[in-house]
Amino acid sequence: MRPEFVYLASQSPRRRQLLEQLGVRHELLLPGEDEDAEALEALEAVRPGEAPAAYVSRVTGLKLDAALDRLARRGLPPAPVLCSDTTVALGRRIYGKPADAQDAARMLGELAGATHRVLTAVAVGHAGRRWEAVSDSRVSFEPLTPQQIERYVATGEPLGKAGAYAIQGRAAMHVTRIAGSYSGIMGLPMHETAQLLRAVGLLT
Repeated sequence: MRPEFVYLASQSPRRRQLLEQLGVRHELLLPGEDEDAEALEALEAVRPGEAPAAYVSRVTGLKLDAALDRLARRGLPPAPVLCSDTTVALGRRIYGKPADAQDAARMLGELAGATHRVLTAVAVGHAGRRWEAVSDSRVSFEPLTPQQIERYVATGEPLGKAGAYAIQGRAAMHVTRIAGSYSGIMGLPMHETAQLLRAVGLLT
């Protein structure tokens, strides 16, 4: 039987917006009080020497495992579950979410005047099967002065964002070039996500 909606295991409003853009009905499947928040955060820990693409793929798979367990535990109606994770990488160095404003300023200082990768993995699980895809894009920043970085960090926008910036926010004024998937840089690559949702029967 063809599924009618997808569970989105993400708190990101951008991912919700992008699913709506695809015309896909979705319901949120978020962690509850019965889940260990620290254990969920620990899923994003980088292993020594781990390559960015391997990292983002592994973390997304672990998030999907947790979401599928959540679905079964809550006894909710069966439907596909979608998870996604985004990471920023400069060379093999992985930039996750900044710990605080100082950490955000450090990250932006390192990304300024350089071209980095933005990798977003998407995974869908349904009826004992799994599908996965990874989007790999490039973003170039102009050189930034400490004052420009300080002003941007003061907006609060970098906090909670991989690489300490949001491409759809004020950081866009410092981006000189993008190659790849704009929606993937936002957090959910439309093309790859549509392919997975077709595979599971949600899109034609």
